[in-house]
Amino acid sequence: MTKKTKWSIDQAHSDITFKVRHLMIAHVKGSFKTFDANIYTYGKDFATAEIDVWIDASSITTGDTDRDEHLKALDFLDVKNHKQITFVASTIGKMDEKNMHELWGELTIVGIKQNVKLDVEFGGLLKDPWGNERAGFSVTGKIKRADWGLTWNTALETGGIMVGDDIAITCDIEVTNVGFEDLKMELDNAKE
Repeated sequence: MTKKTKWSIDQAHSDITFKVRHLMIAHVKGSFKTFDANIYTYGKDFATAEIDVWIDASSITTGDTDRDEHLKALDFLDVKNHKQITFVASTIGKMDEKNMHELWGELTIVGIKQNVKLDVEFGGLLKDPWGNERAGFSVTGKIKRADWGLTWNTALETGGIMVGDDIAITCDIEVTNVGFEDLKMELDNAKE
């Protein structure tokens, strides 16, 4: 009988943020406030992790209500028709000497799937003061919004554009070990 470990995101100690160039001279930062994931590993080896993340697209916030409403509208995330942004991991590279992994997977935004590479720094594994086993990760990457058809923009009188194409992603994630899940049923089904 094979078992795998289930990990739960600690919402109070995790965030998903992004940054994009604005007016060619500065950056706008934002975050998604509602997200979760199914995360499983064999034992405690995160190189074996199965990761399925979902983000509530309507939870986007940049600190400006008008801008947030525009980002939720048809020009960008179209949250009425595309409620979730998802990421499903496909490959996790071995950890290098700097505790970094390459994480590959499918990122789906506005219904369009694209394969992306993210960099993951493993922060460590420990027991907290209450006896819970926890692990921490920093995930970073850069995507081009045009790859998902998100091309809305405005030309500036002085040249250039209002919104850059490159989106820098940073996720700080803390997970808690919530126990084992029996894989016997899953393995039995695979044999049929």
